[in-house]
Amino acid sequence: MRGKVFLVGAGPGDPELLTLKALRVLKTADVVLHDELISPEILALVPKTAQLHRVGKRCAQKSIRQEEINALLVQFALLGLEVVRLKGGDPLVFGRGGEEIETLRQAGIEVEIVPGVTAALGAAAAAQIPLTHRQVSSTLVLLTGHQSQTAELLDWPSALPPGATVVVYMPGYHYAATEHRLRAAGLAGSTPCAIISQATSAEETVFCTTLEGLSQASPLPAP
Repeated sequence: MRGKVFLVGAGPGDPELLTLKALRVLKTADVVLHDELISPEILALVPKTAQLHRVGKRCAQKSIRQEEINALLVQFALLGLEVVRLKGGDPLVFGRGGEEIETLRQAGIEVEIVPGVTAALGAAAAAQIPLTHRQVSSTLVLLTGHQSQTAELLDWPSALPPGATVVVYMPGYHYAATEHRLRAAGLAGSTPCAIISQATSAEETVFCTTLEGLSQASPLPAP
């Protein structure tokens, strides 16, 4: 018998933001492949009988390749096991979930997605910054400051709609480059800007500035 793979979102950091379905799936898992940033409190929910594999990637550090993760998912599922791929945030928002789904479909393995609270929602809630507001913003744009090493960073829109709230995931410490690209897309230098580090965790830090002041901001710990 072939097993099944669950792509599960663990949320942005606070273990209480884990969904009830994610908790149920974790408690019945045979194998859990988890990201680097999953909190110890969430990993403690995994049964002692389950295999636990850390497959996370960290910027500027040697880490397992995505192809290796895909192969492990297939390998464990072919053994008839219930496999959980546990990802920070939501598995389908800048989480490479699409690549893993494609691999599992090609191998004929059943896959189920368990959504999680993505970082944009967790950070906005923790900092009490609404992502939409009837008088201010009716559009939400999610961008990433990091892509595949083989891809050029050319997918940001050349012009952002007026009144949009823009969330940049994984900007690293490239604040000046982020400022330049957003201003090139039409945002004014006076646009309010917040840098939110380690959102929803006990170490969360929020620094408020403007877009023109972004390049002068002191780097906060990533992510």
